[in-house]
Amino acid sequence: MATLCKPAVSVPQYVITMEDTLALARSLHADHPQLPLALRLIRNTGVAKRHIVQPIEDTLRHPGFEDRNMLYEAEAKARVPEVVERALDHAELRPADIDMIVYVSCTGFMMPSLTAWLINTMGFPGHTRQLPIAQLGCAAGGAAINRAHDFCRSYPGANVLIVACEFCSLCYQPTDLGVGSLLSNGLFGDAVAAAVVRGEGGTGIALERNGSHLVPDTIDWIAYSVRATGFHFLLDKRVPTTMEPLAPALRTIADQHGWDATGLDFYIIHAGGPRILDDLSHFLEVPPEAFRFSRGTLTEYGNIASAVVLDAVRRLFDEGGVADGARGIVAGFGPGITAEMALGRWTSTGASFDTAMTGGRLVERLERESGPSPVSEPVR
Repeated sequence: MATLCKPAVSVPQYVITMEDTLALARSLHADHPQLPLALRLIRNTGVAKRHIVQPIEDTLRHPGFEDRNMLYEAEAKARVPEVVERALDHAELRPADIDMIVYVSCTGFMMPSLTAWLINTMGFPGHTRQLPIAQLGCAAGGAAINRAHDFCRSYPGANVLIVACEFCSLCYQPTDLGVGSLLSNGLFGDAVAAAVVRGEGGTGIALERNGSHLVPDTIDWIAYSVRATGFHFLLDKRVPTTMEPLAPALRTIADQHGWDATGLDFYIIHAGGPRILDDLSHFLEVPPEAFRFSRGTLTEYGNIASAVVLDAVRRLFDEGGVADGARGIVAGFGPGITAEMALGRWTSTGASFDTAMTGGRLVERLERESGPSPVSEPVR
């Protein structure tokens, strides 16, 4: 059974506090007619601090989309490998044991994807499958887990590396003055996260079922307007109300598995904002404390987009995990409005296996099913 192992998470060294954010809003938008409303909304996020890839004075400048995207690529290549190495260590695997890499990001663009660069520079096999996901926004963290689960079910014994790289600060647009944009300027942070889904063995969340749900007629509630200056984030004021239609989807997937969504042992939920968690607590009839991992991410890092669910899983590990067999749900929410959901049980068996033999068996099976694939020597 596929197991989501402990994620590794890294945030940049530059920090902006809520007090800094409020002071900047007052100084930059002193004449804004809705400044008091924006300040109140930022305070209500509960985001104590965020981490960004540049000093704030550089973040506030806009050198152009080309320069920003070049910085995105440089920062990704500088920061992702160390996080990947730690995620592999947590899973007790090597690059040679990985059969697919899922890379999710909505804050920059590369082609070839960073997956190709990782294969070339970190010793992943040449036959490693690549799955870059760029347009699911914050829901992509949940989608990455689900696609890894699907792959492991199709190819038993396979191992999948998930990487989420989000530099939301590089999407700051100084000319966007709507209340939603001002709120976003005080909500989103930067982070890199990685985790391995092991096809056999491992400690973590043993994945059992996954599913997706799209709320009809909400396609323009969360969106990018792509212009010459880059990605302009559009956030509809109705977004905080989305838990009312999404909570039944979480109940449904639990019901289909014979579980009660109200009585689970752990909840890993995308922390888009405090109301998301408050409303879900109400609609699922679970205590607010059930979402402490997600709230921890929101408070300390802000909304780090697709990396949120991986950081919340990391916090579950850091708390000591839960009892073997404990049941839980992982859910990411994003544009669409889309929910990506997974159910699983905690396992701490730590079952070891010969990764080299397992990898060999997987290659042999793939060759039988789809013909021989060229296998390159790891880059050293």
